[in-house]
Amino acid sequence: MEADHCDPRQQVHTLYRDHHAWLQHWLRRRLGNVGDAADLAHDTFARILDSRLPAVLHEPRAYLTTVARGILVNWYQRRALEQAYLEALARVPEDEAPSPERQLIILQTLHEIDAMLDALPAPVRRAFLLSQIEGLTYEAIAREIGVSLTTVKRYMARAFRLCLECME
Repeated sequence: MEADHCDPRQQVHTLYRDHHAWLQHWLRRRLGNVGDAADLAHDTFARILDSRLPAVLHEPRAYLTTVARGILVNWYQRRALEQAYLEALARVPEDEAPSPERQLIILQTLHEIDAMLDALPAPVRRAFLLSQIEGLTYEAIAREIGVSLTTVKRYMARAFRLCLECME
């Protein structure tokens, strides 16, 4: 599929026309659900619309599966997060449970936090979680992950900057 002869929207249209049914079937085999497969196929093409296609796309299905796999991984992570939240919520006495509206806000906030953490490099994320979830001191984190105290401070500053950016 050559890109230099048509505009990007036309490229995506052609990619969609030629491969959407195949991609949806590929996703359905992995998910076992037609509705979720349709949603993720849509998300795949939406992501492609927001990005740049290569000048020449020799293997369109390989390209589609690469994009779709990333979306699929995010979808599984989101589902796991929702399931963990629902399990925790089930342990809360009914009279203490948040309202459905509050539950939705909490779940959306959890998704935002998860996306923010996912944007951090693995060592920075680990240091941040050790500090914020485990309550470890910076010195203990440095020993735990095998880096200097200065590096831990740099990691934490990076994580806190991202937190602030997400709050703006």
